Amino acid sequence: MAVVDVVDTSRNKVAQIDVSDDIFNAPVREHLFYDVVRMQLASRRSGTAATKTRSAVSGGGKKPWKQKGTGRARAGSSRSPLWRGGGTIFGPMPRSYEYAVPKKVRKLALRSALSMKRKENKMLIVDKLELKEIKTAAFVNLLKQLGLSNVLIVAQENSNLEKSARNVPQVKVLRPEGLNVYDVLRYENIIITQPCVEKIQGRLAV
Repeated sequence: MAVVDVVDTSRNKVAQIDVSDDIFNAPVREHLFYDVVRMQLASRRSGTAATKTRSAVSGGGKKPWKQKGTGRARAGSSRSPLWRGGGTIFGPMPRSYEYAVPKKVRKLALRSALSMKRKENKMLIVDKLELKEIKTAAFVNLLKQLGLSNVLIVAQENSNLEKSARNVPQVKVLRPEGLNVYDVLRYENIIITQPCVEKIQGRLAV
C-alpha cells in the first residue's frame, strides 16, 4: 500500500491515507489509452448523417420516355442515381459507431491513467471541497488557493460545486462513478476528494 498526503483547500497537510498499489501505483500501459479513448469517442459520435436513395427522392414516377424507338438509352425514372438530382448509391445512413472494449481492459487503462497522474505529481487528494452557495467567483478563488488550473475534479454529489464550475474553462467536475480514461488524460491535473478515493478503489479493485 502506498501512503498519500491529504490536504485542505489551502494545501496544508491534514492527514495521510493508504491507497492501493494496484490502482494508484500500477505500471503505466500507454497502449491501452488509445484503445479505450477511441472507444469512448466512437460512442459519442452522433451517427446522424443521411442521404436519400432513389426511393426517397421526390418525383420520378413517370417514365421519361418510351422504352424503344427514341435512339436513347432505356430510362425508367428521372431519379435514377445516374441522373442529376437523382438518389445516392451507398451513401451514409443513420448508424451507431459504438463498440465495446472488454471491461478488464477499461479498468486496467483507468488504473494506468490514475497511476501516471500520481507518478507525475499531478494528482491531489483533498479532504473536502465545499461551497456555501452557487458562485463561480468563489470556485475560481478555490482553485487559486490550490494553485491549479486545467483540472479534473472528482467529488461526491455536490450541486453547488458542480454548478459553480460549469462555466469555468478547462475545468470539469465528475462523480466517482463517472471517472473515465478520456477525462483523466484530457486534463493536466486531477483533484480527488478523500471520500471518493475509497469509492474509486472499490470500483477498480482487482
